[in-house]
Amino acid sequence: MRTYPVWQLRNRWPVIKNDLSKVIKSKFRMLKDKAEKDRQIKSLPPPFRVDATPYLSSDFDPEVRDACSDSKSNPGGMKASKAIFLGDVAVGKTCLVNRFCHHVFDSNYKATIGVDFEVECFDILDVPFNLQIWDTAGQERFKCIASSYYRGAHVIVVVFDLTSLMTLMHCQKWLEEALSVNSGSPRMFLVGTKKDLLSEAAYAEVESQAMRVARTLGVEYWAVSSRTGDGVASLFLRLAALAFGTSMELEIKSGASSERPSIGPSELVCLPTNNSTAIVPKKKCIGCDG
Repeated sequence: MRTYPVWQLRNRWPVIKNDLSKVIKSKFRMLKDKAEKDRQIKSLPPPFRVDATPYLSSDFDPEVRDACSDSKSNPGGMKASKAIFLGDVAVGKTCLVNRFCHHVFDSNYKATIGVDFEVECFDILDVPFNLQIWDTAGQERFKCIASSYYRGAHVIVVVFDLTSLMTLMHCQKWLEEALSVNSGSPRMFLVGTKKDLLSEAAYAEVESQAMRVARTLGVEYWAVSSRTGDGVASLFLRLAALAFGTSMELEIKSGASSERPSIGPSELVCLPTNNSTAIVPKKKCIGCDG
């Protein structure tokens, strides 16, 4: 959900009303005992291409499976991870998120103002898991707002437009900016959108260059189409499963499997609970006009 200065509330009421509707729907989904059937994961989803990923495990770690089996009788609270989507303006970040979260595609371009926020609920190895999805603005004038939300990410998704090689060339810069404010080892993805707009021959040429960039950056490569939905669900299931596996492995190593993991700095993030789904930004970016 977006955050707005007070002076913008009146002019942006239709957009805010739509955001509130999204929050209510997310709240309803989180109150369910079980995630939707297409959000239930029993084994690690495969990558887009086995030769285009640094994450070579074919299934969850056996220790993770054992810990999840124990959690059925001794639950340790809701598991949660934070995924950030970043990239150049108009590459299709919002369309990608909306296709998975709301099963819709809007061809009318509307620039993201600051940050949009979604929550998707999964059952992974029968353990409830929330993936917080932060869709950040690509416009330079919103950079100081969006970049403040990069911190605490468990998954970094850099998005580019398959029909524009310039957006692919900018991906290294976006990834470096996200990594500069994140410690640890977040799972990283390079995702090309608008695959439906390319012929097979044109896509093959772009894919070879994209895979070269992905190997250089040490990230997993995907190509999807938000218009047709091709590859979108598989991508989100894959990144949710990898984030969950990493979170569980860290809990097992730290011996703190009964504690809920933190998903970011307290001044920027409030975890959804039975009483709140709000984002609480305590710092305001004065230099931005959006």
